[in-house]
Amino acid sequence: MLLAVFTAFAGLMIAPVSLDPRLGSLAMVAITVGAGAAGVLNMWYDADIDAVMTRTARRPIPRGRISRREALAFGLFLSFGAVLVLGMATNVAAAGLLAFTIFFYVVVYTLWLKRITPQNIVIGGAAGAFPPVVGWASATGDIGVEPIVLFLIIFLWTPPHFWALSLNRADEYRHAGVPMLPVVAGRAATTLQILIYSVLLVPTSLLPWALGYAGALYGVVALASGAVFLALALQLRRSQESDRQAAQRLFLFSISYLFLLFAALLTNNIGDRSSWTVSAREDVRRNTRFAPLAALQLPLDMAIAFTVAKSDEA
Repeated sequence: MLLAVFTAFAGLMIAPVSLDPRLGSLAMVAITVGAGAAGVLNMWYDADIDAVMTRTARRPIPRGRISRREALAFGLFLSFGAVLVLGMATNVAAAGLLAFTIFFYVVVYTLWLKRITPQNIVIGGAAGAFPPVVGWASATGDIGVEPIVLFLIIFLWTPPHFWALSLNRADEYRHAGVPMLPVVAGRAATTLQILIYSVLLVPTSLLPWALGYAGALYGVVALASGAVFLALALQLRRSQESDRQAAQRLFLFSISYLFLLFAALLTNNIGDRSSWTVSAREDVRRNTRFAPLAALQLPLDMAIAFTVAKSDEA
């Protein structure tokens, strides 16, 4: 969840529109609450299998601290509240994307795919790839090539990340009746799929640099960390079935990997936003078109620009 929120923040910050800091902060709160809402609803539905898995047995519902009915009500309340606040603070497009992300994670992944197909993580993992798109849309009101590339990076990162975790938890998933790939296809097939997705991930991670919206720092970080990711995936592929450390190493590094990529992307764009500068007039037009609250909180200079823009249109 922390990674999801961080990637949403990156998407918001690299967008070529300067969002008012107060509205940006409110947007991040709404996205964070939305991510939490999806987690609550996931735990509401999966309470039965959470109770029989060591990794999840100490969650609030299996421990009896919260009832399933309370969790459902809380999750729905957070979901509607997050979408409503994001729509009021930014725009309808961002709110719609956040609503779709929650729906996809809860309904498509949790309720539908998770218990019926070993490709649950591949398809359902798309929900975890949406946050940077939501962040970008919060600032711009639309979707561009840049957030789509960030979506693809996370989409390709998700299967190696979760399959590396599930390799050492295969017995638990089997006991819970969840058809994760290691349970259905075995270790050899899983490590091969991990390697394939890792090979696809590395060149995709270089696209922000190749397309010119990330600088040399990002390119170096993506190349170096991608080489380590590939080496660990290859090491896992060649490891013995009794070697649990190889999967654990890849799983732990995959978390650092995604953080490093987006941190480098943020550093490049925060350090030099000159190529993304847009006029105050365009800022105002976007904000007032998509965000009612933004029109009430415009700085004086942007309000003047808005007046001039409207005069020109008249």
